[in-house]
Amino acid sequence: MAEIARGVAIVKTLISNAYLVGHRDRWVLLDALAPGRARKLKEAAEARFGPGTRPKAIVLTHGHPDHAGSAAAIADLWGVPIYAHRLELPYLSGRSEYPPPDHTVPGFFSALSRLFPVRSCNLGGRVVELPPDRPLPGMEEWQCCFTPGHSPGHVAFFRPAGRILLAGDAVTTMNLNSFTGTVMQKPQLCGPPVPGTIDWQQAHRSVEQLAALAPDTICSGHGRPLAGQASALLDLARNFPIPAHGRYVVQPAIAGENGIEYLPPAPPDRIPKFVAAAVITGVGLTLLSKRKKYSRSD
Repeated sequence: MAEIARGVAIVKTLISNAYLVGHRDRWVLLDALAPGRARKLKEAAEARFGPGTRPKAIVLTHGHPDHAGSAAAIADLWGVPIYAHRLELPYLSGRSEYPPPDHTVPGFFSALSRLFPVRSCNLGGRVVELPPDRPLPGMEEWQCCFTPGHSPGHVAFFRPAGRILLAGDAVTTMNLNSFTGTVMQKPQLCGPPVPGTIDWQQAHRSVEQLAALAPDTICSGHGRPLAGQASALLDLARNFPIPAHGRYVVQPAIAGENGIEYLPPAPPDRIPKFVAAAVITGVGLTLLSKRKKYSRSD
């Protein structure tokens, strides 16, 4: 856990980030990491706010497993509700599965995504709709921005004081399309994670919307927080990197109130299975060595 700015601290892991937003007795947890990280979240919160602390709520930028995987466990531990945008609720309550990730879209992370389970997090009755017309307790200073594209109901949060953006996966601050960028987590402002993005035109419009806010500090779901990023985000919006090909590039997945309504046909996966297995094995060993390093510092 490390403080980024007044009222904002990051809980960073190799896979994804969560954020503690607010102050003692009036704070929220933004995103909930991958499965099995409830203890880390609890320890980070108590290191920041004191023993026995608990938030007003857990808020999800979206419901992919690397952001909602520990939400049920930590919500039960704290006895607090989980909030998500209404268009995310079908995937968090067992009514629908997310569109499958596209392994055929160009980029290193697309190959690596073969490691990830294709499943949604069923939070049952723990998850409720994020209020559309009022801020949550602990987030009164923050504007909620509807930023679909990476997922149907993705949201980000912007605080004018300090010009801080909690971007979720609308943008990333590391290059997931690069082997070295992924393993070394070199700071770099980039678009959303490629294999999980289901509507590239929406994703582009979402980045344009965020760039218009001119945030200075960008805190993403993947990568380290970056300061001085207003012009970089504007450049990203102007030169948004849509992949050359992929399942959701020409035709998006179409989602409604009850989940996915249309999936474009899956293109053939032309990477031989033994090549994918070799890449995944090499990356897995590299990440394992880095995880051991992280574990010693947790």
